[in-house]
Amino acid sequence: MEKAWLFFNWASKLKRFKHDQFTYTTMLDIFGEAGRIESMKYVFKKMQEMGLKIDVVTYTSILNWVSKSGDVDGAVKIWKEMRENMCFPTVVSYTAYLKVLFDNKRVKEGIDVYKEMLESGISPNCHTYTVLMEHLVVSGKYQETLEIFSKMQEAGVQPDKAACNILVERCCKAGETTTMTHILQYMKQNQLVLRYPVFMEALETLKDAGESDALLRKVNPHIDTESIGDVDAFETMTTVGEDALDGGLVLILLRKQNLVAVDHLLAGTMDKNILLDSRIVATIIERNIDHQRPNGALLAFEYSMKMGIQLERTSYLALIGMSIRSNTFLKVVDIAEKMTLAGHSLGVYQAALLIYRLGCAKRPTCALKIFDLLPEGQKCTATYTALVSVFFSAGSPQKALQIFENMKREGIHPSLGTYNVLLAGLESSGRISEAKTYRKEKKGLLINNHHQAIWYLDTMGQKICNLLFASHLVS
Repeated sequence: MEKAWLFFNWASKLKRFKHDQFTYTTMLDIFGEAGRIESMKYVFKKMQEMGLKIDVVTYTSILNWVSKSGDVDGAVKIWKEMRENMCFPTVVSYTAYLKVLFDNKRVKEGIDVYKEMLESGISPNCHTYTVLMEHLVVSGKYQETLEIFSKMQEAGVQPDKAACNILVERCCKAGETTTMTHILQYMKQNQLVLRYPVFMEALETLKDAGESDALLRKVNPHIDTESIGDVDAFETMTTVGEDALDGGLVLILLRKQNLVAVDHLLAGTMDKNILLDSRIVATIIERNIDHQRPNGALLAFEYSMKMGIQLERTSYLALIGMSIRSNTFLKVVDIAEKMTLAGHSLGVYQAALLIYRLGCAKRPTCALKIFDLLPEGQKCTATYTALVSVFFSAGSPQKALQIFENMKREGIHPSLGTYNVLLAGLESSGRISEAKTYRKEKKGLLINNHHQAIWYLDTMGQKICNLLFASHLVS
């Protein structure tokens, strides 16, 4: 932390460098993670004095760290300040604030905030529903929990592995087996599994209640088979103290390529709030991706989120690529959000390519969320064009044209690649007359470019756009 602060101050004195909202937010996070709340507030005040843009990501980060320090009233004050400054919350910030309120028994305020979120047109995501259900289980409202569990699926939001693990764990602590059974049935149908510590807790809960563990074992067959070869690792985990349960053991298991044992060890460190070095977490992610184990990589990502560990940009990009390949598109958005919060940028090329890939997968909502996460400087010809292609792929040509017009209103010039996407989309949608109009515009652009030399391009965004959507025009 001290080195980061020294570097931050050193960089501010460089003639050709100027801190922006992203570097300030990163510094805020570093102080917040270290529990240096007053230092974090000092950096935030400097950010305000500099006149830098303070967006919802910055406010959400501050709210998170202030609440974790135990200052719930301070977190509420940050929320109110954000609203007073016309900084509109996202589903991420609403969810973070709901968790603060529910975890601190401010139920009425939490319900009011949830209603406000719905009235503002923001749909809950899986994490939002999880926060609500977790609160209901803790409050002993099991029937209401199952109702929300059902309604979220009707709304097109599927409970993920993390949600199910949290709910089963909460049911275990409450000794509630009926709700747990419903969740286990869902997990069995959707091929989701429990983390090893949660499995063991569920096993003990069912045993104490005198109920069968047959369904639990069907949901988690891997534990019975894979754990046999890892007995030594489990014995080690149960006999060593917390101080010895560090990166050394993880590195030994990684060298032996014993990734199943790494999963269980990582789950144990997460439950006990033991902090591993960020480089070790990055290595776990890398090895799991190399061995095509998306669940293992996502477990390491989940651990980094819980422990407040900020990964390097390459780790986030690797996780995004893996999630695309395994069709877990909602995870892509979560990873991109954490990447942005960590102060990393996708970059124009990666952002445009990611948005385009989400469009090919018919995930326009995810693509739009990725676009909204981009800093203003990366909302350029390439990323706008990729977003236009998304809505043509989704069968929404009117929305695609609306985005194109928004792009021009922002003073962002279309390139030849943009017109290629427009023409292909309009023609496939049967909007031939509109396609003719844009074909003329494209012809005019070709003539202008010819007079200015070989495919002259004004901006990097235009170059990347043509590389992706008109590659035959770029040498």
